Amino acid sequence: MVLPHKLILASGSPRRLELLNQAGIEPDHLLPTDVDETPGKSEHPRTLARRLCREKAEAARKALKGDPNWPNRYILAADTVVAVGRRVLDKAELINDASTALYYLSGRTHRVYTGLCLVTPNDSVRHKLVETRVRFKRLSRTEVESYLASGQWRGKAGGYAIQGLAGSFVVKIIGSYSNVVGLPLLETVNLLTGEGYDVHAGWLKSG
Repeated sequence: MVLPHKLILASGSPRRLELLNQAGIEPDHLLPTDVDETPGKSEHPRTLARRLCREKAEAARKALKGDPNWPNRYILAADTVVAVGRRVLDKAELINDASTALYYLSGRTHRVYTGLCLVTPNDSVRHKLVETRVRFKRLSRTEVESYLASGQWRGKAGGYAIQGLAGSFVVKIIGSYSNVVGLPLLETVNLLTGEGYDVHAGWLKSG
């Protein structure tokens, strides 16, 4: 008897879950992991994204080790880093963090890196890094203050969410839009499909 494949999403991000659902993929279990996201000294943003997604996947694998409920599982982890040059803009937890980030992004091009890590049922580990370039218009003080008042910056890397009001700040985007939201759909689906996960199994149910 062949056991059905299960998908564990090693994230508590509602945006990543929504994006997977958009692609007709419903994880069987959500397993947020707690890892230290502090960049290493002189660590490049793309290296940081790769490392953190791997650490999240490894933490989830360790948590599930020996659990008989998940014998045939895929573990998907992701981490998104927003950077201007080598400067990483952290998740904004305080309004001052968001204000600083927005003024720093104003009139500039920044990069959004998302590292993907997939652990297969046979414990093989696959990685993918996706990069998107985003250019903001020059923001006025009124625009920054109004955006801060909206609260949409809370918990967002770089202090903004492109799928919300900040979408009106974008002059140009090169690469995956869903990557900036939090999960590059094309690359995620290709990664899962390439390792034997049936991403289309739920499509008939979503019609």
